[in-house]
Amino acid sequence: MEPRHKLHSGLRLWEFPDQYVIEPTDGSSAPCLDISRLDGSMKLIGQVAECNSLRVPKIRSIFGVVGMLKLLAGSYLVVVSESESVGSFLGHPIFKINSLSVLPCDHSLKNSPDEQKKMETDFSKLLSVAEKTTGLYFSYGMNLTLSAQRLHDLGDESKSLPLWRQAEPRFLWNNYMLELLIDNKLDQFLLPVIQGSFHSFQTAIGKDIVDVTLIARRCTRRNGTRMWRRGADPDGYVANFVETEQIVHMNGYTSSFVQVRGSMPFMWEQIVDLTYKPKFEIVKPEEAARVAERHFLDLRKKYGSVLAVDLVNKHGGEGRLSEKFAGAMQHITGDDARYLHFDFHRICGHIHFERLAILYEQIEDFLEKNGYFLLNEKSEKMKEQLGIVRTNCIDCLDRTNVTQSMIGRKMLELQLKRLGVFGAEEAISSHLNFDERYKILWANHGDDISIQYSGTPALKGDFVRYGQRTVQGVVKDGWNALARYYLNNFADGTKQDAIDLVQGHYIVAVSRDMAPVPRKGGLEAVANFPVAVSVVLISLWFATMSVKRAGRDYRHLFFSLVWLSISVAVAALVRANGRIFCNRPRLHKPRS
Repeated sequence: MEPRHKLHSGLRLWEFPDQYVIEPTDGSSAPCLDISRLDGSMKLIGQVAECNSLRVPKIRSIFGVVGMLKLLAGSYLVVVSESESVGSFLGHPIFKINSLSVLPCDHSLKNSPDEQKKMETDFSKLLSVAEKTTGLYFSYGMNLTLSAQRLHDLGDESKSLPLWRQAEPRFLWNNYMLELLIDNKLDQFLLPVIQGSFHSFQTAIGKDIVDVTLIARRCTRRNGTRMWRRGADPDGYVANFVETEQIVHMNGYTSSFVQVRGSMPFMWEQIVDLTYKPKFEIVKPEEAARVAERHFLDLRKKYGSVLAVDLVNKHGGEGRLSEKFAGAMQHITGDDARYLHFDFHRICGHIHFERLAILYEQIEDFLEKNGYFLLNEKSEKMKEQLGIVRTNCIDCLDRTNVTQSMIGRKMLELQLKRLGVFGAEEAISSHLNFDERYKILWANHGDDISIQYSGTPALKGDFVRYGQRTVQGVVKDGWNALARYYLNNFADGTKQDAIDLVQGHYIVAVSRDMAPVPRKGGLEAVANFPVAVSVVLISLWFATMSVKRAGRDYRHLFFSLVWLSISVAVAALVRANGRIFCNRPRLHKPRS
């Protein structure tokens, strides 16, 4: 990368009453970035302004500029306030963001109408939710949005561009927030960030030292939370689409294997309604084939051949979705696109995950044919990956992670045999330390992806982590399932709004018919989770008691209906207050 494009790896933030100044501290003589706290305007200046008794700055180190967001009246600068080194990717240090800070440039808000001030306050609260975003990673010298194979295939001209110009937009988490900085040509301050997971370990196998890295890249096109983002949009972008790359490095050789996960690629949803498992609804079923075709066209363009492995149940609500998926794939399957259904729960149950060997036998030919990417010690391409496995279940979390870890294990064994580390019959399980660390690698990977989508660690993680189901694992799964229920119904709506805001899926706009935000009062004011659940449970208990005592006494039957109605009414009331944007649908518009 040319020096003029090199990212600043050290920054100092000066917070003055009327401006923010970001000063490079990496030894370069580059100018400072000046940001007005009045309107968010930006410019480069030669040095930090002099301080005096009226302009006493707060000074602290920061680790990157993530971007800027403009709301109704003010602008908000987002910076990395805490980070840690977590390893390296192709020789470049990788950092995890531990904390973001949102710095308001909203002094102009003082002259805004009261109603606009109230709305700005509500929107800025969403930014405080966004500050808590997990699983964010960056590098000052490496494009993390591209796999090793795609990085190798970049031309010299592309490699000379700033990192943000090289980045794959799908996996650039702060793509929207960088726009204002891009407009101001601030390449050295533009820090590309991905959301996903990054874990690695090093182990010895005989005389060989093997480095294994697992990196996940979450797509931003249909990003969101578990119940609020399902299926695909009309353009074929699917919820919880994650690219997972497994990299092994040994004796100068580098080998990479990529697989992906993503929601079933047609329009479907689950509307939260306080039931444990809301009904699956297929939206515009007549569009399913067209949407799936667009999705797979995009996958083939980016990855080559595609094998879609569908892990959902064959019966019930999941069965209807699987049937629609299979029907849509009839128009797509061919030499470069295959569909395979594997009823995970029927075949493996909740404990016999070793039966995934049945699935591997069905996909082994595809994996061997499409292979993996391999570079020799001279960085010459010896082999390339020609296709991918696309795995899905309902959430693309738990069943998917168990399955992907099995596929990753099999491919890693093939790679190590090719590199001469393993003999023909040797396996990862033959090396206890390697086996244990590899399981932990995938378990942590699955937990990270699950937390970002569902708010809890992955279910079935004990099998991935220990190779078997445990009593503690089953109990933990039960607790996490309850936690997911709570988050889906009472927290994820607001989190979804925050995601949509920071990623530009909704642009804040002032409309002439903009409705005021309703004040919460009366019963609404106490419609929070603990109170609501208490009322619902008490009402259901009384309803049950009344039904048991009813017999031929219609009074008890009447009272049971009354208590049941109360529980349903409270549930409906809480659901109606689930999301901020639901109360003011004209405050935002879809981004074009």
